[in-house]
Amino acid sequence: MAGHSKWANIKHRKARADAQKGKTFTQLSRAIIVAARNGSPEPEANFQLRTAVEKAKASGIPNEKIDRAIAKGAGTYGSDEDNFEEIRYEGYGPGGVAVLIEALTNNRNRTAADLRSIFTKNGGNLGETGCVSWMFEQKGVVRLEGEVPEEELLEASVEGGAETYEWREDENNKGAEVFSKTTNLEELNQALQEEGMPVKEAELRWIPNNHVEVSDSEQARSLFKLIDSLKELDDVQNVTTNFEMADELMSVTTA
Repeated sequence: MAGHSKWANIKHRKARADAQKGKTFTQLSRAIIVAARNGSPEPEANFQLRTAVEKAKASGIPNEKIDRAIAKGAGTYGSDEDNFEEIRYEGYGPGGVAVLIEALTNNRNRTAADLRSIFTKNGGNLGETGCVSWMFEQKGVVRLEGEVPEEELLEASVEGGAETYEWREDENNKGAEVFSKTTNLEELNQALQEEGMPVKEAELRWIPNNHVEVSDSEQARSLFKLIDSLKELDDVQNVTTNFEMADELMSVTTA
């Protein structure tokens, strides 16, 4: 296994991570509710729930609100309004950029209508299931933050059953991302932690297999507006795209 660095992917993920900072408690609590409903209400025995709780705590959500969300998922608190289901929506953004949306909703019709409206207003269109998902592959990803010696990372990654890893080349945000099969994420996360790696987050993520180059500034602005508008919806958990963009254009359009 060799570590490698894909500049465009790094820039894409940085933009993605920056947008995630604004995720609301409503979105985070839904992830906790669904995780607790799908497994044990004890984070120690439920990896999905544990990672959802860790994200909520990292965002400053009070413990009592986290406990309430777990209770809702376990069926000991709440109502039918908390019966969220996981749905994936797909569409195209400006310039034919593929857009994959992961949502948790208790009203499919409302969510579909909201998404369709956002796509239409921002030069895209909401498509049918399967229209773009074939361009992506889901992986388990463990994100590391800080200085990581490559020899130690390689050894820990092999021990945890990783497929590969990539360095982040941002001087102000050094680290790496380690990739594995989705079924191996918990084992990889545990192995990296046991080896003292600076684990920041573990998640399932859709990785694009091909990319669309965006070179027009107006097209880029419309694309970012579309992504930001989608992420603002409480029903939306994650938005993944397959665009590539030059550093200069990224700087201008996100300034």
